[in-house]
Amino acid sequence: MKRLSVILILILIVALFVSFVTDRFRVSYKEEIDYYADEYSIDRHLVYALIKAESSFDPDAVSHKGAVGLMQVTGETALWCSEKIGDVTLAERMNEPDVNLKIGCFYLNYLLERYSGSETAALAAYNAGAGNADKWLCDSEHSPDGASLSSSPFPETDGYLKKVMLYKKVYEFLYNE
Repeated sequence: MKRLSVILILILIVALFVSFVTDRFRVSYKEEIDYYADEYSIDRHLVYALIKAESSFDPDAVSHKGAVGLMQVTGETALWCSEKIGDVTLAERMNEPDVNLKIGCFYLNYLLERYSGSETAALAAYNAGAGNADKWLCDSEHSPDGASLSSSPFPETDGYLKKVMLYKKVYEFLYNE
């Protein structure tokens, strides 16, 4: 009887923990995110993680650098992506979640292709710029293989990489359908 009580308490603790984590890692705009992740061949868990780190799924988020929306895209990046997509009016509508997701996923896909699928290099470029990511890939202190990053000399970017990759693992666990 005592053993059964301990097992039930452990089950309750695990259930409460999963409930807490699930609540903290809820995905808003899931249908739209999944659509653009598929359209641009990106792992949707990576997109969820990036959005969680960038805006915590707040479509009205604005950074101190002027990046806006769910994926925190700057005006300059939005304009460049809009031109590449072939619809410059998209940049003017970055506050709309659907447009923000389209441009953010387009840009993330561009970076993943640029860095041969390396998520860490693409994320570093997303956060600190491609020029910085390119430099770090040439530095064995930050890139053991010249293709992916293990760290960044910028504490903000280093923390960002760790956070996004951890969030991705959580989303894979919670939403691996």
